[in-house]
Amino acid sequence: MAFWFNSDRERGLVFAEAFARDLPDLPFAMDISEYDPDEIRYILTWTAPPDLYRFRNLEVVFSIGAGVDQFKPGTLPPGAILVRMVEDGIVRMMQEYVTLAVLALHRKLKAYIGQQADAAWLPLPVRQAAQQRIGILGLGMLAQAVMERLKPFGFPLAAWSRSERQVDGVDCYHGSDGLTPFLARTDILICLLPLTQGTHGLLDARLFATLPAGAALVHVGRGAQLDHDALIAALDEGHLSGAFIDVTEPEPLPPEHGFWRHPKIILTPHVASVTQPETAARAVIDNIKRHRDGLDPIGLVDRDRGY
Repeated sequence: MAFWFNSDRERGLVFAEAFARDLPDLPFAMDISEYDPDEIRYILTWTAPPDLYRFRNLEVVFSIGAGVDQFKPGTLPPGAILVRMVEDGIVRMMQEYVTLAVLALHRKLKAYIGQQADAAWLPLPVRQAAQQRIGILGLGMLAQAVMERLKPFGFPLAAWSRSERQVDGVDCYHGSDGLTPFLARTDILICLLPLTQGTHGLLDARLFATLPAGAALVHVGRGAQLDHDALIAALDEGHLSGAFIDVTEPEPLPPEHGFWRHPKIILTPHVASVTQPETAARAVIDNIKRHRDGLDPIGLVDRDRGY
């Protein structure tokens, strides 16, 4: 029985040290050529290796990131379970990034940066936090963590999920019938949804038109959820006031893409939340211990739902 770390060596050394300390009975492999494929029970990777089916005794595939849409149907052996990364570093960074984005949009940071370049001293109208309605697409662990960071500012919070959920201090909407009223009361929309067949292309012209005039977007879900042309059109027409974008399709965007120099867009290179090796190693070790004890790992993916 062995564990294969299929990622960069720098992070692998951090994992190897943690495994030697906390799981000394489990061989830790970074060079898979040194092991019989039948020995591998656990794999940590970003994508499924093309020869994954040769690991006949594989039990768990750990994603090194929070997303799992890169594992396409049919790429994993039927007997192996898939586990997304749930670790404190990812949560903390997402809280930081979304709070930064919301406050930047709320206080019109992009406009002031433009005015600074033009040597223009022009105070802009300020809306109080209690008047700035935040809406989050998604109600998973990251979304709930983000809401906890936003609550102290006094923003009215709402969230939408596929199925019915309840969260204290948050107006919760669900299902297809709940999406339109959720959007209609949202001034800053945050997308934290996983990429599934149902969320592919969700952020389109029709969705933007349902938001109130002057609304803004924070997109930290997955790149394929966003219609780029629809966003640019909504910004240029003045229906949307701004956007903070961290994920795109493709990545990186070509140099001529309209997002790079758009006066109402702040674009970052998929850095909202990055796996931290120390806390990630702890999370994987804890999940292996749970699996050995017959418990479901934290972050177990439902293959049918895709998250």
